[in-house]
Amino acid sequence: MPGNALERVVVAHGGGGELTAALVREHFLPKLANGQLSPLTDGAILDWSRDKLVFTTDSYVVTPLEFPGGDIGRLAVCGTVNDLAVMGARPIALSLGMILEEGLPMAVLDRIVASIEAACREAGVLIVTGDTKVIEARRGLSGAAGEPAFFPGMYINTAGIGAPLPGAKLDVSRVHPGDVILVSGALAEHGLTVLAAREGIEFDSNLASDAAPLNHMIQSALNAGADIRFMRDATRGGVAGVLADISEQREVSIVIEEADLPITPTARHASEMFGLDPLTVANEGKVVIVVAARAAESVLNELRGHPCGRQAAIIGRVTAEQPPLVELHTVSGGERIVQRPYGEELPRIC
Repeated sequence: MPGNALERVVVAHGGGGELTAALVREHFLPKLANGQLSPLTDGAILDWSRDKLVFTTDSYVVTPLEFPGGDIGRLAVCGTVNDLAVMGARPIALSLGMILEEGLPMAVLDRIVASIEAACREAGVLIVTGDTKVIEARRGLSGAAGEPAFFPGMYINTAGIGAPLPGAKLDVSRVHPGDVILVSGALAEHGLTVLAAREGIEFDSNLASDAAPLNHMIQSALNAGADIRFMRDATRGGVAGVLADISEQREVSIVIEEADLPITPTARHASEMFGLDPLTVANEGKVVIVVAARAAESVLNELRGHPCGRQAAIIGRVTAEQPPLVELHTVSGGERIVQRPYGEELPRIC
């Protein structure tokens, strides 16, 4: 049976036969082909002349697969690219592992592969090797009738390698009292968008995922020569998780100002409606940066000069106060302790 005659993924697409070849030939290569991937060998041979590289991997299981501002494919590329970028590396190549559930519409697969290609083009990186498996769809109950139903979806794993940028020295051990805390833009939009999509809730103002590759913006900031100490993308656990980790690892305190947090009115309203602290909600296109105080304004200006950083802000500072903790000064003049989420406040959003 020719692969293009099927409108949905079937288990046989993962069997290694003609259907597998057709799936790759007709749905992956038209968007992702390049000199390393197209031979379809067991791995890619990459030119490499330096003595160090950065290597990372992550998996993506979000539902729904598509949501305002993104989809699972865009998340998978941006997440791995950003993990390399915050390590001070230029992304070189990615792998793409896809686990498809039987019954997934080919039209959905094609849209997500196109989104992967677009995200790779934005980041300037190639998919050079990959793998596909097909499994049976999850079962559930279809409402009042209680009849078994299938919910076909997909899962993606991406791994990436990157080249360390000359001069980049990003390590939490370089964080000291007196340093300044920046975020690259408005917070909490990705997690709230996915949660709203899952619940079928729409807001008067647009609320969309911030999923984006940050490597070009980060490279510009590093190339400016500023004394950037450390950075991390604020994904699961949000900004609160990143700051709590820094405080704990360096045994320093961090003070942040609520009035300086870049949070849109829509995101603030959505957070209140869901009963969530926007500091703990995941982002997929925002980075927390710790920088020497003397360089804070120049890094801020560099971030704001990039489309992904237009709403960048200085939100706080590192202090020597003991015991080490993260403290929020509220707009009403109060203070509260900021902690990383105990578990997972939201259903999985990446």
